[in-house]
This record gives sequence, structure tokens and C-alpha cells, in this order.
Amino acid sequence: MPPARTFLNHPDPLTREVARHYASGAFLMDNGDGLMWYSVENRAVVPLTERGGLHVARRLRRDLKHFEPRVDTAFAQVVAGCRGDLPGSAPRDGEWISDELAALYLHLHAQGLAHSFEVWRGGELAGGVLGLALGGAFIAESKFHRVTNASKAALILLAAHLHARGFTLLDAQIQNPHIETLGVREVDSDTYGALLGAALPLNVSL
Repeated sequence: MPPARTFLNHPDPLTREVARHYASGAFLMDNGDGLMWYSVENRAVVPLTERGGLHVARRLRRDLKHFEPRVDTAFAQVVAGCRGDLPGSAPRDGEWISDELAALYLHLHAQGLAHSFEVWRGGELAGGVLGLALGGAFIAESKFHRVTNASKAALILLAAHLHARGFTLLDAQIQNPHIETLGVREVDSDTYGALLGAALPLNVSL
């Protein structure tokens, strides 16, 4: 995977613009008024290890062995799942992912900036996480499940995957009760900026 500077100076102007905004701490959403850049005062950060604060309940730990993690093997399906358009996915998971934003994700995936981390079960896509990778930071945009606990399993296995490859930041953007049970914590904007700044120069591969 190219280092962050490759995307920050990418020849494709759209990829370059998106990378630079994400590198500054902003993120994209479409809440019905078209694509807009957002930032939040507190940012949800996923610990990459249990020692670092990641919480894996006993039952969920047993479930993990039933999921097979894969990277970028079903990107379009993960986008559809995050929108609630994939059969069996929750209909509310991605209301803010408009047609325009979905097309942008597909474009960014073709450029190597956007990625899908998937969990498969019995040869079927069970859930996954959609996100952008910049240096040693993975910014998770959305997640979905078609099987019980699949989205939690995807986030936990993604954290382990990133840690093993030298990433230092898994950004979940906005805290919610679902991910809070995993030990996801909020940090203020200054702390997040320091974490992101330290992650961006890292030359790691997803």
C-alpha cells in the first residue's frame, strides 16, 4: 500500500482532496444536503489490543473463530452492506451513504485509498468494515452485519490485523453504544490530532 504522502500528492485531484481532508481530521457524510465535510469535538478511537483497552466478551471471543477475515475481496458488497442494500444487512446502517458517496468510495478504492475489511462465514459475506487507510491510520467509515455479532467481530479482527501490520490508529469517528461495549473510547480533538499526526508518516501495508 502506498504511503500517505502518495495520496496527499496524488495525481487524481479528487483522491488528493479527500486524502488531505482526512489527514486534517475531517470526514465525509451526506445527510441529505449533498456531500459535506464534518469534524467532531470528540473522536471515537478503537484500541488495537486487549492490553490497550479492547474488550472482547467471552461469548464474542468464542464466536470469532467462526469468522474468516479478508481484505478487499468484496468492496462493492461491503459498501452495499453499509448502505443497508445488501440482502440480510440492517436497513439503517448507512442512511448517510448516498449514491454520490457510494460512487466516491468505489473511485477511492480503485485509487487504493478506500478499503474493505470483511468477515466471512460458511463461504458467505457475514459483515465488514468500510474505511480509508492513510499511513498507519485506518479511518472506519461504516460497518454492517448479516450475521449476529459479525460487525463486532469485524472490528475486533480489524484491530488485530492493523496491530500486526504496524498501524497505530483505528478511528471509528463517532461513539455509539454498540462499539462502546468493545472498549472504544473518545478522545478530544488535540489528542486525536496527535494520534493521527503520529500515524500518517508510517509506511505500513494493509
